Amino acid sequence: MGSKKAKKTQDNMNSRLKLVMKSGKAILGYKASMKALRRSKSKMILIASNCPHLRKSEIEYIAMLAKTNVHHYAGDNTALGTACGKFYNCSVLSIVDPGDSDILTSTKE
Repeated sequence: MGSKKAKKTQDNMNSRLKLVMKSGKAILGYKASMKALRRSKSKMILIASNCPHLRKSEIEYIAMLAKTNVHHYAGDNTALGTACGKFYNCSVLSIVDPGDSDILTSTKE
């Protein structure tokens, strides 16, 4: 993340994520996110960059079956947990209700 544009998009994603945590509903963690995906409650999944490959591919497959957006977060699991305002690591985050944030419409891949 040496370029200015990558840094700006990362900050933009972090601010959207903070708004989701404040006004919406999000689930942190792999097991709880998988449960939300299987029940089709999840609107979007964020995966940290250092999430294990097998786990990442499993989440992507279940998300494809559930027709849920997947966003690959540029930072590692420590950065994702910090962006959510938590003091612990989080490799997978599931957004159930975006609240006032436009995170679902702005991160179409």
